[in-house]
Amino acid sequence: MSSHTPATPAPRLKDVHIAIVFTEWNEHITKALAEGAFDTLIKSGLTPGDLKIYTVPGAVELTFAASKLIESGAFDAIIVLGCVIKGDTPHFDYVCSSVTQGVTSLNADCDIPVIFGVLTVTDEQQALDRAGGALGNKGSEAAETALKMIEFNRLADEL
Repeated sequence: MSSHTPATPAPRLKDVHIAIVFTEWNEHITKALAEGAFDTLIKSGLTPGDLKIYTVPGAVELTFAASKLIESGAFDAIIVLGCVIKGDTPHFDYVCSSVTQGVTSLNADCDIPVIFGVLTVTDEQQALDRAGGALGNKGSEAAETALKMIEFNRLADEL
């Protein structure tokens, strides 16, 4: 059971196409995030044909994948899902910084929202707790965010 209660429910939208991109690295966690996102979108009225799922090797590659998918013009939102677990080296900091800055840059420069669903955790249990465990599924939360941002984008386009 999720501890997450959204302030407002995700909107039910028509004619929506969303890409979900998840990493192969820590796939036992990221696949659960992707499944959570997929299930939430289906429960929100989308069909499997409205969704495309892609994988990339690791978190740093999420920015490139999102950029290419934005360029395709085929999607209303891109959800990126990954899991970076802190180790004994500064690699964790570099990867987290890279993917965070990359997604932030895409959101600032592009007309399609990129939803950040990358877990940055101290240990594997924290990740499992957020990938369908005690703290819910952050992939599901990312899906709700995608729907809200698509709705926002459509409303802003009407201004």
